[in-house]
Amino acid sequence: MLHRRDALFLAPALATALRRPALAQGERYPDRPVRLVIPFAPGGSNDIVGRVIADGLAARLGQSFVIENRGGAGGVLGSEAVYQSPKDGYTILLGGSGSFLISSLVQPKVPYDIIKDFAPVGFIGNAPNVITVNPQVAARTMPELRDLARNANPPLSYASPGVGTTGHVLGALLSLVFGAEMEHIPYRGTGPAITDVLAGRVNILTNAAAPLRPHIASGGLRAVAVAAPRRLDFLPDVPTTVEQGFPDVLSSTWYGLLGPAGMPQERVAVLHRALNDTLADPAVKQRLAEEGVEIEASPTPADYGRFIEQDRQRWQQVVTRARIRVE
Repeated sequence: MLHRRDALFLAPALATALRRPALAQGERYPDRPVRLVIPFAPGGSNDIVGRVIADGLAARLGQSFVIENRGGAGGVLGSEAVYQSPKDGYTILLGGSGSFLISSLVQPKVPYDIIKDFAPVGFIGNAPNVITVNPQVAARTMPELRDLARNANPPLSYASPGVGTTGHVLGALLSLVFGAEMEHIPYRGTGPAITDVLAGRVNILTNAAAPLRPHIASGGLRAVAVAAPRRLDFLPDVPTTVEQGFPDVLSSTWYGLLGPAGMPQERVAVLHRALNDTLADPAVKQRLAEEGVEIEASPTPADYGRFIEQDRQRWQQVVTRARIRVE
């Protein structure tokens, strides 16, 4: 993912962007509960982030935000439910780098276009991915991991939470950048992937930092790099890919809100302001930080939309070159 200074904040002055939008005279929005679709089962990071945001929106807008967990097809089923919903601002989506963007690139049949068929509301933040290895792997830096990958026979293996996930495409990106064949081992979720890398059955695992952090602290995993422009506050000793000479190896698990295309702009603006007010709340910042999420509020919905377009172009190149496709 591009850093906030490089991609996300391309907007006009904040004072203009954050003005409270004017609704039609006599109109109150929302005047009934809003449905927030999370395209994953309960319990994971997406669910936690979505519920924190839903609580914050409800407190600021005076209406309940009802969570609907709709997993399946790598996030496509939940995104499709929002795409097909009425364009009235009462059904919104917790979009993410894997469930919304990457799934649209690798799934064989996606019934929507993520640019044309959705209305961006606002960016929430991102959890930079960490590149880790089993301690038996003789690499402590990115150059050492590259050299090892180039000379490995059989090829080094990397685990992911599933085909088409952020972990999968980052592993594929490493293979391309290293100029080395690497074997992808997909799992059904992050937990089983971590288990097999800890056991030494797979060499490499890339993922958001939060689930990896206790294993890095215990020595069960060795952190080689943070795939981001700057170091993580709670892993200050782990250098970035940029520091180590790999500026193209950038990846994070990001989150944002979207609705179906055609939502009234006044309602998009109401949600955007409430979202940014929520993200400014110290308690929300603390809770999301516990999930490894670095908050990056977007000045306008259009900024978030531009970021999605840029990120899609970047990952499309990786998916095409690596021939990633869900069978």
